[in-house]
Amino acid sequence: MGLVGIIANPAASKDIRRLVAQGRVVPDWEKVNTIRRVMLGLQSVGATRILGMPDSSNLVTRAADDPNLSLDLELLDMPAFYSEGDTVKAAGLMAEQGVDCLVTLGGDGTNRAAVVGSKNIPMVAISTGTNNVFPSMVEGTLAGLASGMVAEGWVDLADVAVSSKIMHVYVDGELRDIALIDVALSKERFVASKAIWDIETLFEVFLTRAEPASIGLSSIGARLEAVSMVDEGGLQFGIADPDDAFSESCTVLAPIAPGVVPRVSISSWQRMADGERLIIENRDCMVALDGERAFSVKKSQVLELEVRRTGPPVIDVGLALHVAARQGLFNRTPGD
Repeated sequence: MGLVGIIANPAASKDIRRLVAQGRVVPDWEKVNTIRRVMLGLQSVGATRILGMPDSSNLVTRAADDPNLSLDLELLDMPAFYSEGDTVKAAGLMAEQGVDCLVTLGGDGTNRAAVVGSKNIPMVAISTGTNNVFPSMVEGTLAGLASGMVAEGWVDLADVAVSSKIMHVYVDGELRDIALIDVALSKERFVASKAIWDIETLFEVFLTRAEPASIGLSSIGARLEAVSMVDEGGLQFGIADPDDAFSESCTVLAPIAPGVVPRVSISSWQRMADGERLIIENRDCMVALDGERAFSVKKSQVLELEVRRTGPPVIDVGLALHVAARQGLFNRTPGD
């Protein structure tokens, strides 16, 4: 019998971008409802075992409190500090306990933390954050169906998933951290509110994906050259210094945050080859990972970026349902 993990971030969609932009707020009750629909989808295809991450709002526990559900829910035995580290720890423990598929609720930051914890568990990522490229706006019931079919072996993972790309960040030759979508270098030197919302503070951005229909820094890159999840490599671009009259080479119109669509001046850009490290010009800066400031780098340190396809398999919910329907799997009884 398959085992499905659920990691839900109660803080997703509640950062400063909901104040400085028109970012949506997904309240806890809606996250509970989404998780419940995931559970109902799981149950309908025969999945009965769920391993959940404990969180400050008890989202998974509240979702399971429904007379229509008869699932075996177990919470991870771990201390909860209600920080990003909880997600990292939870994903690692789920990998150790043999979770067959992981369902996440959050934004790019939540999913980055999950991948830091484990790069091997197949994922269905549901968007409940502010800027979301890695997770999808998918209905919870459908997410539950797809993840349950993978966990229960109804469909072959290779037929319905694509291994994701990761941007590796090296400092002085050592791997410091990773990002799923974007790494941005900021002139600011302090973490402060963490979330990146002011484009004028940035001078260089590195992307694993640049998709025209996305929101955030990746949308800027998509105006230069589209790079999808299935395309190899990534993209790098520099943002022109407004005080340097000779640095601008082109201007693009891009939605960098919900309701915020400025013109961004680009100084240069290039494709990044898969597995090739780029050495960054030495300067004092702050490194932001998937939209959140993470750590600072001194001018005396060597910063390098490399994109590689070493992330977890990401399940395409629509494709999984299509494959299952084509194979007549919805015409059978769970357990057959």
